[in-house]
Amino acid sequence: MPEITISIGGRNFSVACQAGEEHFLHAAAGMLDTEAQTLLSQIGRIPESRMLLMAGLMLADKTAGVEDQIRAAEARILELEAQLRDARENRPHLEVPVVPQEVTDTLAELAARAESLADKIEERG
Repeated sequence: MPEITISIGGRNFSVACQAGEEHFLHAAAGMLDTEAQTLLSQIGRIPESRMLLMAGLMLADKTAGVEDQIRAAEARILELEAQLRDARENRPHLEVPVVPQEVTDTLAELAARAESLADKIEERG
């Protein structure tokens, strides 16, 4: 089990982790260090345990806010999925009218007569 050194609030800590998880531990330590540095810049030097406690609480507060946003986003997704489902179920069904064959035949006959008349007019002109 690898042991790595992390720095939080200007203090070094040796921490063991599973092989291959070093990157995640460094990332988590970086987040905690960011909060600790904020505390140190606002308050100044504070006891190690208090610094770690406050930095942890600040991260927990941020995490709670993100969890609230995730819940709101999930609720919105469910709402939109329901609207989409309703829209799909209630969309109007379009029916294409079928033109009866006699109407088609009559129109074809009228077109033929019109062409015939046009030809006769052309011949006279």
